[in-house]
Amino acid sequence: MALDLSDTLVVGISATALFDLSEADAVFQSKYKEDKETAMNEYRKYMLERENEPLKDGTGMPLVKALLELNRYQPKGESPLIEVVVMSRNSPETGIQVFNNIRRTKLNISRHAFTGGESVVDYLEAYDVDLFLTTNIDDAQKVIDGFTCAAAIVKNPPEDLSRIAEGQVRIAFDGDAVLFDDSSEIVYKAEGLSGFHKNEDTNQDVPMAEGPYAALLKKLARLQERLPFSTEFSPVRIAIVTARNAPAELRVIKTLRQWGVYVDEVFFLGGLEKSKILKAFKPHIFFDDQELHLEAASKFVPSGKVPYLSTSPLNEVKK
Repeated sequence: MALDLSDTLVVGISATALFDLSEADAVFQSKYKEDKETAMNEYRKYMLERENEPLKDGTGMPLVKALLELNRYQPKGESPLIEVVVMSRNSPETGIQVFNNIRRTKLNISRHAFTGGESVVDYLEAYDVDLFLTTNIDDAQKVIDGFTCAAAIVKNPPEDLSRIAEGQVRIAFDGDAVLFDDSSEIVYKAEGLSGFHKNEDTNQDVPMAEGPYAALLKKLARLQERLPFSTEFSPVRIAIVTARNAPAELRVIKTLRQWGVYVDEVFFLGGLEKSKILKAFKPHIFFDDQELHLEAASKFVPSGKVPYLSTSPLNEVKK
């Protein structure tokens, strides 16, 4: 009988997001422009020589560790609360260092997809993935364009990962073009702040359409429901950190209410720097669509960029 993961939060993470493999990638990239076969051979040699060496934690490691800890609360006889799948373009042979380091860190991860150079994106649905973390821009874009699941391109890990909160999984989201669709953001780009505020206040009772992370937020809400804790003492805490402010705030709260989702904290910043709030909240990961916010935030907390749909007008604005 196949395992039913419909009620389980499944995270797919690339090996390069779980561990710091930047040196190995640099070896490959240094030869790739000259000759692909030479690059592959140099990379294979590099990985085989170091397969027993420890790796530093990557950007996604704090989130993965914290989520897997939640499985100690798994209700007897029910599906797991959390599943993590490591997905890599490495071949099984060059992936031995990754396997060894999963064992070394005692991560309870039993599912993997190592594709020998091919994209892992086509296998996300087969593994029932809800969130895909990667360092590969093309893979993340393909996931977003295909409406497969939530996806983010992780930034480099912050220098001090010890800043992250302990004893509780903390996840922070931007709002527009992440949890919600990009229509309000498009109004802002086209009509400016006053036009945006007028639009959001006028439509405060009209729920926003779902963005690329709406389904993930709902899955996290379901995870909170499955845990044997009241809301006040839940080991999962969710925050929205948004540049919105009054009079654009009520539409956010009313949309979440219409979705039936409870969010622990919301910060309406109105132009204040997000990184200061994030330093205080100490999330295991923060998701945003704009480099402006991610550049500062990623220095202090693990962060991931959410790509726009390829067809979104916001891509033209960005250019």
